[in-house]
Amino acid sequence: MRLVLPALAIVGLLVLASPGKPVVAQEGASGGSVERGAELFRVGCATCHGARGEGIDPWPAIAGAGEAAADFQLRTGRMPYTGEPGQQTQPKPPAYDPEEIADLVAFVGSLGDGPAIPDVQTDDALLQKGYELFAVNCAPCHGATARGGAVGGGAIAWPLASVDPRTVGEAMLTGPGQMPVFDLDDESIAAVATYVEFLQSADDPGGFEIGGIGPVPEGFVAWLVGMGLLIGVVYLVGRRWDRTGHRS
Repeated sequence: MRLVLPALAIVGLLVLASPGKPVVAQEGASGGSVERGAELFRVGCATCHGARGEGIDPWPAIAGAGEAAADFQLRTGRMPYTGEPGQQTQPKPPAYDPEEIADLVAFVGSLGDGPAIPDVQTDDALLQKGYELFAVNCAPCHGATARGGAVGGGAIAWPLASVDPRTVGEAMLTGPGQMPVFDLDDESIAAVATYVEFLQSADDPGGFEIGGIGPVPEGFVAWLVGMGLLIGVVYLVGRRWDRTGHRS
């Protein structure tokens, strides 16, 4: 017994003195660090959204928003938001670099269940399906040519001229701002993204597109320009000759 106690004491000292297992930073599905994201969130986001994403009135809660929502808002520069509560957020250059965005996305994703970042792969075989889905679900707000438009209440459906497939998928899954959430499967989302990608590079067989803002304003511009030229010609002819055939 006298030998056992000293032996146990020595073992205990060795255990206490031995280096512990290194702590591995928890990683989110986005590939970012939850720990680093928590620190960035505390400094740049918690003032409005709360330390755990619970929201601070009048700012919304984001616990459970998911990685797709966080990635969309941060990559498009809509967050951090600097306007007044209730105003529409606007796309702008992102405030964080890609690694910081991945960390913040990982932390927001850890706050609750929500849509994951979609892996949207465009496919020309889905173009017709994408056109049909876009015409029904997207064109009423973004326009037939995806050039954007007003949706009422001072809100704007932004142009999609430079939107990548991943952003299209995230927006459809999370419904940012006035946009609804679309209950579509992965193939349907990929089809819409394929059609948006097609619109971004499609040729205009009609000539000068005037920004692709639609047939009614384009027709009005054509009428205005045509009638303006015609009136100008009539005016010049009338100035040159009077009814007797003499030059005025």
